[in-house]
Amino acid sequence: MSDPVLSCRGISKSFRVGAHTVQAVREFSVDVAAGECLAIVGESGSGKSTVANMILGVIPPSDGEIRYKGEALPARRKLRHRKAMQLVQQNPLSSLNSSRSVGASIRLALDVHKIGSRGSRTERVGELLSEVGLAPNLAGRPPRALSGGQMQRVAIARARACDSELIVLDEPTSALDVIVQARILRLLNDLRRSRGLTYVFITHDLAVVRNVAHRVVVMCEGSLVEMATTKEIFSNPRHQYTRSLIAASPVVTKEEQMLREQLRANVPDRD
Repeated sequence: MSDPVLSCRGISKSFRVGAHTVQAVREFSVDVAAGECLAIVGESGSGKSTVANMILGVIPPSDGEIRYKGEALPARRKLRHRKAMQLVQQNPLSSLNSSRSVGASIRLALDVHKIGSRGSRTERVGELLSEVGLAPNLAGRPPRALSGGQMQRVAIARARACDSELIVLDEPTSALDVIVQARILRLLNDLRRSRGLTYVFITHDLAVVRNVAHRVVVMCEGSLVEMATTKEIFSNPRHQYTRSLIAASPVVTKEEQMLREQLRANVPDRD
């Protein structure tokens, strides 16, 4: 097996809150292979978004190490590190600058990283819009003129602008209705396969990653409590917290319905 694209080794993060120290993440370790979609799942406060922010270099780990293609990443990321991994955020409206046109938002990454000639960058913007299923003539429009699904496609195009191999997706479909959500997930799957992308997919909803992720990491109260293939997670969840997440997820097969009923009978109240 080839070396992982991303490797987290015992990363932890603590925050100082007044006179107290809050441990947000405890000794999180995982490898992500090239072309893989790894889902990190957990409820609010589980530590999954803190892990995403450490991977992206938004915040440094208190302990542990993050490696990209074998290289240990410094606390202060260099421009080439920021180019190598990109983020697609939860709310496309807030993640896109309302004062910039759609095309200007996508082009910004090309300008910052000096990708292509100035003249070719406009053409590249059109190519990226087409790649995510949007008409190139939308480049001149403001974000608010687009639907939620279209804005999220723009956000994906922007993340693709630098040809980054690793993309972190932080709840990328939670602000969308179920029909648009399914279309965005299908687009992400298609791009991963056709462009050789690697995803770290952050979500609170196991059902969202059922047909997208190869493996699932389940986090609870800052700790990794279970990691397995997606099939194993849904067919044979081992941790009680994983079972509670599945019990609360939409069901699409008779087998999952039976499993859900079994789990519900054995899941204690968390309130």
